[in-house]
Amino acid sequence: MNHCRECGTELTEKWLEKEGRMVPYCPRCEEFRFPLYNVGCSMIVMNRERDHIVLIKQYGLSEYILVAGYINQGENAETTVVREVKEELGLDVIALKYNKSEYFPATNTLMLNFGVVVDDMSLDGVSRDEVDTATWFTLEEAAENIKKESLARKFLLNHLNKLEENWGEWE
Repeated sequence: MNHCRECGTELTEKWLEKEGRMVPYCPRCEEFRFPLYNVGCSMIVMNRERDHIVLIKQYGLSEYILVAGYINQGENAETTVVREVKEELGLDVIALKYNKSEYFPATNTLMLNFGVVVDDMSLDGVSRDEVDTATWFTLEEAAENIKKESLARKFLLNHLNKLEENWGEWE
């Protein structure tokens, strides 16, 4: 962020005692300007038995990824998770559990990842406007087929490790 989002003036850096660091500052507005970024959710969608995971392909790309979407204004992360799974796969979430978060610099997005359990394995309701292909995989197959060197893979492997450690109760 090089310019003030309010007035367009070039930002400088100014020490902010409460932060203990230099922070972008607009000399015209006389205000500190903290960086803004997007917030999204990605979901590891599992069946009731938690032994299969659905992966998707989108936008004409050839690699499998996780279901994901941006948090809408006024929406919390859990609402986004339920909405996105319904919109993209046509499935209802019956349980969810937070997994982890990572910043994704390519889209300036903080991604919040959740494991979710859905009501059934039917893919008849998949939105062809948003998803090219949706496929159920065993846990091992999902780990093998998800896009290599991706944030989705990082989330999935972390989730699978937690499952092996008996992750506990789900909401």
